[in-house]
Amino acid sequence: MRVLALDLGDKRIGVALSDSTGLIARPLLVFKRTSRVADFVTVARLTAEYDVARVVVGLPISMDGSEGRQAAWVRDYCAALDETLTIPLFLWDERLTTYSAVELLREQGKRPDPQWIDAVAAAVILQSYLDAQNVKRAM
Repeated sequence: MRVLALDLGDKRIGVALSDSTGLIARPLLVFKRTSRVADFVTVARLTAEYDVARVVVGLPISMDGSEGRQAAWVRDYCAALDETLTIPLFLWDERLTTYSAVELLREQGKRPDPQWIDAVAAAVILQSYLDAQNVKRAM
């Protein structure tokens, strides 16, 4: 079962994909946001192309656990996206994922390219989600 993750931004959307076992996340791509309609078509195309069973979207929660304006925007965006998908969509806490993405790239000796950070952040979100699901299955 493959899972697709999105890191929503004002200008770009980072995308990550799990392996078929649902254990390992990897950055896939970044695409430029244009309109919701175009964004949703791209997400639907990716879910079909990679035979995705669910979509996970990062929810920007503050360090104190509160939700601000950006989280409200993500919830609204995802409510509309969910209406266009035929597979389940889940929101997942994305605290510190961009920071983690930058650190991962630096550890690999790569320059943190703003264009690629969003895809790596989506992979961090997805790996967190996959790990939590696998812990539940193991219990």
